[in-house]
Amino acid sequence: MSKKKHNPGGIVYSTNPDFSFEPDQPSEETTLPPAQQKLKVKLDTKQRAGKVVTLVDGFIGTPADLEQLGKDLKTKCGTGGSAKDGQILIQGDYKDKVLKWLKDWGYKAV
Repeated sequence: MSKKKHNPGGIVYSTNPDFSFEPDQPSEETTLPPAQQKLKVKLDTKQRAGKVVTLVDGFIGTPADLEQLGKDLKTKCGTGGSAKDGQILIQGDYKDKVLKWLKDWGYKAV
C-alpha cells in the first residue's frame, strides 16, 4: 500500500522561493436577516407512513439559527419536529399557523 501524502490543493512543487501553501479556509456561513429569507411552507407525507408534516424549506444561515427557529415554531405549535439541512419539520398540519407566525416575525414565506 502506498504511503503518499495526499495534497488536496493540487500543488506538488513550486520553484518560487517565497511560495507558501495556504489551504482554502471554509467561509463561515452567516444568517440572512428575516426580510431576505424566502421560506417555502408546505405539507408533506412522503416516506412518513401517511402522517402529515409541515415542511419549512429554504432557510439560509447557521445551523444554530435554524435550530432556534425550529424550536420557536415547535413551541408555538405545541408539537415535535426537527431542524436540519436547511429544513424544519413540524409534526402535523400547521401550515396556516406557521405561515402566520413567520410573516409576523418578518420572514418572506409562501
